[in-house]
Amino acid sequence: MKLHAAAPGAHNLITAYGAGYVAVNGQRHGANLIVTPDRVLRWDVPSFDSLAPESFEFAKSEQLEIVLLGTGPRQRFPDPALTARLREARIGLEVMDVQAACRTYNILVAEERRVAAALLFE
Repeated sequence: MKLHAAAPGAHNLITAYGAGYVAVNGQRHGANLIVTPDRVLRWDVPSFDSLAPESFEFAKSEQLEIVLLGTGPRQRFPDPALTARLREARIGLEVMDVQAACRTYNILVAEERRVAAALLFE
């Protein structure tokens, strides 16, 4: 599916997504990644089952309000112990499939929120 912004800005937007990929500002990515309004980062987490508390440390350094965890083609909830550090840092977490995370990310960026989409393609 292709997504288009009403008015392009200086922030990263997810412009398309499909099975196993997303496009950020028109550039296609097929590996697990983190998208913030300012950066696109490779996310060195091989799979949902390999998530660890350290997997979410990027949220603190990026000074985020909320992390959208896209868990592949279906919604899967991580063990709460894995995301306890986010709660302690008062960073919100929403868990959804990748497509929903892409749509929600663009909405929150348009609202000028400090958000990240952490996307796993399984």
